[in-house]
Amino acid sequence: MVNGQRPRKVYELSELAKEVPELFGVPTGTKLDELFFTMQRDTTTGKFVKKPLGGIPYRSVLNVVGQPDTGKSLFAEQFACYQAARGYRVLFVTSESPAEFLYAGLQQRAMALGIEFARVEENVFVIDASIDTQLREDIRTLLNTLEYAIRTKRTSIAIVDSITGFYEHKEMAARQIVRAVFNLLKRYKQTALLISQKRSSQGVETAEAAGGLAVAHIVDGTIVMDKKLIETKWEMNLYGLELGSLLRTLRIDGCRLCGHDTSTWVMEITESGLIEIKMRLSDLIRRFSR
Repeated sequence: MVNGQRPRKVYELSELAKEVPELFGVPTGTKLDELFFTMQRDTTTGKFVKKPLGGIPYRSVLNVVGQPDTGKSLFAEQFACYQAARGYRVLFVTSESPAEFLYAGLQQRAMALGIEFARVEENVFVIDASIDTQLREDIRTLLNTLEYAIRTKRTSIAIVDSITGFYEHKEMAARQIVRAVFNLLKRYKQTALLISQKRSSQGVETAEAAGGLAVAHIVDGTIVMDKKLIETKWEMNLYGLELGSLLRTLRIDGCRLCGHDTSTWVMEITESGLIEIKMRLSDLIRRFSR
C-alpha cells in the first residue's frame, strides 16, 4: 500500500474483464487469413475444433522479418491497400522509401488488386521519416508524431516500414525503441505490422534475425519471410524448380494472441507485385519426391 492506497497498476483479475478486446481477424486478402485460428467447443460432439480467425488478430502488433527482397514491403503495401479499400484508415510510416515512391508502390498494388485508388488516397496517411533525421534519431519526436497522426486521422491500422530504420547503428537501443512504439500502438488500439530488416547474425529463418531478440520478444507475433536460391541438382529434384530460380517461403514464428499454423509455406511474388501463399513446403517436396 502507498499512503493507504492500492498502487494504480495492481488489479484484481475480474477488473480487467471489461478491457479484454474481442478476438477476430483483420483480413490481409491472402491465405494468411486462414493460418490464424481459435479453438472452439463443438456443441454436438463436445470436442474442440479449429475455427479460422479470418485475418491477423485484431489489435495485434506483428513483426514481419526477412532479408531484402523477400516481399516484406510488398506485403505491407498490399495490406494497406486492402484495408483502405474496406474503408479503414491506415497510418503508413516509411523510414526506407521516400513518400513519393511509397505512393507509386501503393498505386501499383491497388491496380493489381483491382482496387479503386481513390479509396486508398482517401484512407492512407503517411509519415515520411526517410528524409527526416530527427524523426529517425529522436524517439520522443517519433512517438509524438505517431500519436498526433493516430489521434487526428483516427486510424485503426498502422504499418512501420521499417522499424529497424529507427535504430540503425544503435542496436543497444533497439529494445527501448521497439517497446516504446509497441506500447503506443497498443494504447491507441491499432492493428499493426512492424517490418524488420535482417540485422543480426542469427539465421534468416528465425524471428531473432531483426534487432536480435528486441523485436521478437516484445511484439505479439512474428511472420518470417525467406528466400532460397536453387543451386544444385539435388535442390532442383527436391523442390521441382529450375537451377537459379528462387524458392520463397513464409512462416508464422509465433503468436501469443491465438493459435496459428506452424508450417512453412511456399510463397510467390506475382508479376504484378502481389504476395500469394501457395502451399505447404512439405506438400511441394512430397509432390516431387514420389
